[in-house]
Amino acid sequence: MKKLLLLLCLAPLLMANHCEDDDRYYDDYPCTAEARAALNVNVTLNGSSAITAEGISVTARDGNYIEDLLPVIPDTPTFSGAYERTGNYIITVRKAGYQDYVSNNISVARDRCHVIPRQLTVNLIPE
Repeated sequence: MKKLLLLLCLAPLLMANHCEDDDRYYDDYPCTAEARAALNVNVTLNGSSAITAEGISVTARDGNYIEDLLPVIPDTPTFSGAYERTGNYIITVRKAGYQDYVSNNISVARDRCHVIPRQLTVNLIPE
């Protein structure tokens, strides 16, 4: 019985010793060290998602800040960017032969640790 009681008393110390090195704490709140994309844009062409990223440009603008979003995986039509950056963005998507898409204002906020990612699906229409 004494061994069980001792084990229960030491359990929190044993568990605390196994925290991963990439954990960060802000005000005793655990946060990961990963960087999160604030903007994630999935592009379809005339309703078809069976496309590649070739020839598609996706740009995010927040005041004077401008960033070309990059494909998450090469040759896929999903673009991400503005890592860990809050702001109010206008997204522009372009591809030759299709009408340009310009979004309304997209606000990105953050929680205690990271930005809160925003998802957007854009369907480009042929000209």
